[in-house]
Amino acid sequence: MQLTKLFKALAIVVPMATLAACSSNQETDSGAGTSQETNQQAEQDSGVEVGAAERAEKLEEQRQEKMEALRKEHMIFFAFDKSNIQSEYTDLLAAHADYLVKNPSVKVVIEGHTDERGTPEYNIALGERRAQAVEDYLQNLGVQDSQTSTVSYGEEKPLINESNPSAYAKNRRAVLVY
Repeated sequence: MQLTKLFKALAIVVPMATLAACSSNQETDSGAGTSQETNQQAEQDSGVEVGAAERAEKLEEQRQEKMEALRKEHMIFFAFDKSNIQSEYTDLLAAHADYLVKNPSVKVVIEGHTDERGTPEYNIALGERRAQAVEDYLQNLGVQDSQTSTVSYGEEKPLINESNPSAYAKNRRAVLVY
C-alpha cells in the first residue's frame, strides 16, 4: 500500500522537477538583440543561407506568372485550307518553346481545329496537320518529343458558333493546352 503511494508521489514529483529544470528565464529587451545576433552568427557559421527559401519561392512565382501569360497567348490561327505557320506567330511559339525547354517536366497538348466547311474526315485530317505543324515547330526550337502531344478536333469544337468569314477565321486554329 505504501509502495503504491510512493509511486504516485513520484509520478507527480518527477515530471514537475523535470519541467522546473528545463524552464528558462525570459530575456529582457536588451538581451533579445544579442540573442538574435548570436542566432544570425550561428547560421552564418553553419553555412545556412536564410534567403534561399525566399529566392526559391520567387523563382516559382515567376515560373507560374510566365505560364499564366503563355496560357493567355496560346492560339495560332491559320489561313483557309492551310497548315503552315504564319510568321506573325514565330515569337509566340518561340516563347512557348523557351518555357518548355527551361521546364522539361511540363507537357503540352496541341489541339488542331478547323472551321465547319469541308467533310468531317477532311477537317479531322486538316486539324491534325495543323497540330503537327505546331508540334514540329516547337521541336525544331528544342522542345523534347516527350513534352508534346497532338489531337485533332476538326470542326467539332468551334471557338465561335457562327457561319460567317470572321467566325471561320477564329475557328481555324491550333491551341496549346498546358
